[in-house]
Amino acid sequence: MSRAELLVLRAGDALVLGEWTRASSIPAGLAQRARILLLAAEGQSNTEIGRLVGVSLPTVRLWRGRYGAGGVEGLGDLHRSGRPAIHDETSIIAVTLEPPPEKLGVTHWSARLLGDHLGISFATVARIWRRWGLQPWKAETFKFSTDPELEAKIRDVVGLYLDPPTKAVVVCIDEKTQIQALDRTAPGCPRSRRATTSATGPPRCSRGWRSRPGWSPTAATPSTRTPSSSRS
Repeated sequence: MSRAELLVLRAGDALVLGEWTRASSIPAGLAQRARILLLAAEGQSNTEIGRLVGVSLPTVRLWRGRYGAGGVEGLGDLHRSGRPAIHDETSIIAVTLEPPPEKLGVTHWSARLLGDHLGISFATVARIWRRWGLQPWKAETFKFSTDPELEAKIRDVVGLYLDPPTKAVVVCIDEKTQIQALDRTAPGCPRSRRATTSATGPPRCSRGWRSRPGWSPTAATPSTRTPSSSRS
């Protein structure tokens, strides 16, 4: 088996290539090419380099040749020929805002599903969604009230803000289902422990507090223990 010649790096390129392999912000392709060249500079064969880096033998030969012709500047991606693809973002956004067909059995689009539906890559769909801040999985909805007196109530409330009576006080009460009750049914339980807030159930504390000696179900606080007789 023939062995490739030792790759001689240009002055200062070893330091640059080493930084590429350690940098987290550099494209993965450049880091891989830098590792290929560093292994070639150590005298590794092309076959061994391909095995260590996880690339094919033609790929190793390609980047060795590109470096030999243009140095580190020749390791970048070449400009592709042809006109870049142009997508109508307006039509993609319009389809995104519409619900998917019932035959798909989903409630909202995903980037991959919409890409397959439109015949474009999912990366293109995801890029357009990020650019316009679209998140189909977070669609916002609202409900219409069925109260027949809704219009009259709205007029009364809006009228208070637009033309409030003299020295009027408006109190707005909003129901908060997640608010925690402050008046506990078992006020004697420690605040650091879980206690019941039920208005009908008996006072209950956590198991750790209940298991303490002297605790009584009829008292929220621990009873005083009777001192045992002293030893003679």
